[in-house]
Amino acid sequence: MRFVHDTLPQRIRFASGEAAAHLAAETTARGCSRVMVIAAESEKDTARRVAGSLPVAVWHHEVAPHVPVEVAHRARAAAAAHDVDALVSVGGGSTTGLAKAVALTTGLPIIAVPTTYAGSEATDVWGLTDANRKTTGTDARVLPRTVVYDASLTLTLPVRLSVASGLNALAHCVDALWAPRANPVNAALAGEGIRALNAGLPRVADDPGGLPGREQALYGAYLSAVAFASAGSGLHHKICHVLGGMFDLPHAATHAVVLPHVLALNESAAPEAERRIAAALHAPSAVTGLSKLRARLAAPVALRDHGMPEAGIGPAAEAVLSVVPPGNPAPVDIESLTALVRAAWAGTEEIPYPHR
Repeated sequence: MRFVHDTLPQRIRFASGEAAAHLAAETTARGCSRVMVIAAESEKDTARRVAGSLPVAVWHHEVAPHVPVEVAHRARAAAAAHDVDALVSVGGGSTTGLAKAVALTTGLPIIAVPTTYAGSEATDVWGLTDANRKTTGTDARVLPRTVVYDASLTLTLPVRLSVASGLNALAHCVDALWAPRANPVNAALAGEGIRALNAGLPRVADDPGGLPGREQALYGAYLSAVAFASAGSGLHHKICHVLGGMFDLPHAATHAVVLPHVLALNESAAPEAERRIAAALHAPSAVTGLSKLRARLAAPVALRDHGMPEAGIGPAAEAVLSVVPPGNPAPVDIESLTALVRAAWAGTEEIPYPHR
């Protein structure tokens, strides 16, 4: 056994119903005196409730999926105009992503309060979209210094969005098993993350207002993000970043749709990862377990249902081919990528990969 594992420096505060208290304690401990709170319009009330006691210099509510560069520019200008010394993000992946865009150029510390299962809060990955092209990278400046997890803040997240967001988290786990820096530590985190999500998401679907399922899902989402941050971006995430940037597709739903197709492509070439996924899903095989979970959750099935045009299949496959990560378990070429993207677009179960 020989590997290198990087652990990111970050404090986690996990407790239901205590976001406001934990947020106040963190800003006080860090000596923050002029805070910029970033929250989408839909999260405005939640943000006021959990951050209302902070020394807020500016409330910023312009948030957009995939962080368009012009939106990032305006947020950076607002931070500079109000001379802020810390960023507090309250919301999902787009909100955290905007805070990261500000931190990337300013070095301001982020305290993140997630309200979905996106996982962006636990990674040092940033992303910006310009002219329908999404660029991503890693930088220590964008890693939130503290994450305040409060499952009660996810209780109002609709089941449909909870399912898509939770499957996005599960995709982090799966990708972490064969990403460029995959190692036994990441695999252990990913396996436990899959187990927790498999236990929590059905409970969320059955009882959206109950905390036990929400807590398990949030815990699993955190583990998934930690594994992903260390392992790096695998084929699944490269595909989804291309699709999201090119067609402005909803982030979580795109991940939920693409995941089974990437798993079907890679599982026979990654037997150890396949066994770990299957065990975490309590299924005879990884593909069977994921299919059963997706059916149980009525998960999204087709990219065409979310606005992707059929004419975009070829250009998307070409764009993905140029960013395929090294070491993907199965061979990848334009034919297999075109088949995968077409199957994800149509929502078909069987994928006729040329090499299979």
